[in-house]
Amino acid sequence: MIRFFKALNPLNILWLAVVLFISRMGYLFNAPAKTEFAFSEPVARLLIPPGAYLNGASTTLSILLAGVAVFIQALLLNHLVNHFNLLGKPTFLPGLMYITLSALFAPFLLLSPPLLCNFLIIWMLFKLFSFYKSADAKSSAYDLGLMIAVGSVVYLPFIYFFLGLWIALFIFRPLNWREIIAGVLGYATIFFFLAVYYYMNDSLGEFSKIWAPLGARFPDKIDIHYISYLVLVPVIVILALCFVKLQQNFFKSYVQVRKSFQLLFIIFLIAGLSFYIKKPFNINHFVLCTVPAAVFCSYYFLYAKNKWFYESLYLLLLISVVYFQFNTF
Repeated sequence: MIRFFKALNPLNILWLAVVLFISRMGYLFNAPAKTEFAFSEPVARLLIPPGAYLNGASTTLSILLAGVAVFIQALLLNHLVNHFNLLGKPTFLPGLMYITLSALFAPFLLLSPPLLCNFLIIWMLFKLFSFYKSADAKSSAYDLGLMIAVGSVVYLPFIYFFLGLWIALFIFRPLNWREIIAGVLGYATIFFFLAVYYYMNDSLGEFSKIWAPLGARFPDKIDIHYISYLVLVPVIVILALCFVKLQQNFFKSYVQVRKSFQLLFIIFLIAGLSFYIKKPFNINHFVLCTVPAAVFCSYYFLYAKNKWFYESLYLLLLISVVYFQFNTF
């Protein structure tokens, strides 16, 4: 299967749709009849009427909407990677890996705020990777501040992607305090208008509570069902092999590509470590990690030499995804 997606063939879009269906069909047999989708952030609850939520909607509808979102995101991510030539060859592997990784756990399959935030991550990466050849990044940094603010309204842990913006400026640009401040001003613009909105609704006292979860302590332990996480074993193996390949080819790549992979790794860490803000712990937070992880996995599969091994490894990953959807333990 991997060999089909190594080439940038328009017919692979149809195969992506097939993989999307296969990687999600198992959950339909074990999913609850009804599901809920609601913005948990106080700002979003204030701005969006409760009737706009999908509370009590069928799980099938939620899976369908999430599938459409994932499919669009996969195509956007694939265009991003090929546009900036991150892998050195045009390919459909990023789209394939994103669709596969976004089906790892049952909560990933439902429409959720973190899944919607992946649109913002991909959009941000387009602008962040453009820093390298940009003569002036102040306007882009301001736009990125706006995006992070919007993401924070939808899903508060997204605020930590501000670290990704600042680190990207250090990686791609010479130090310029104006560009750093531009991002802060972009973020402040959104929340200035939100403060006005709170004031006009006689709830200004609630405005400061938006950031209260940021003071939460990092958890000492998390109660999880370890058997369900065995699906991560092939993912960990693929990522380990990817980093070995990256190390071998790192200094053979263009400077922009090297810097881009450094930024993707930072984005991956930020997305993974910001989970503790949301109480209680919900695994759907880690769908934010699938964007950079899909690029890393694609790199390994594109440059892997042993065909039977990498094909078997991907098949094992896909079978694991479907198997754990049928078995909830």
